[in-house]
Amino acid sequence: QVELVESGGGLVQAGASLRLSCAASERTFSMYSMAWFRQAPGKEREFVASILRSGGRTSYGDSVKGRFTISRDGTKNTVYLQMNYLKPEDTAVYYCSAGGQTYDYWGQGTQVTVSS
Repeated sequence: QVELVESGGGLVQAGASLRLSCAASERTFSMYSMAWFRQAPGKEREFVASILRSGGRTSYGDSVKGRFTISRDGTKNTVYLQMNYLKPEDTAVYYCSAGGQTYDYWGQGTQVTVSS
């Protein structure tokens, strides 16, 4: 069973930073690539960022490139999403995901709200 636990969301003002964390088991962390997605009210789930199992290659959605950074710490079995220069349009529930060819496993999500 794959369990992903997100934390770090909150309410911030535009321009601020937040760091999200996603904790996984050692087995999950060693087997899968990891990603962050988000879903705003009334919108479809959107890809934010991903990092390969090896940790060497990252990808980002166009709307967050240059502002967000994904990383993973193998000693803590945790993946992070550092979010800088937050905008009101970044407001969403952020989900951590794990998978191989597809992202099949999901956390419960953490709310990020950015006020203008």
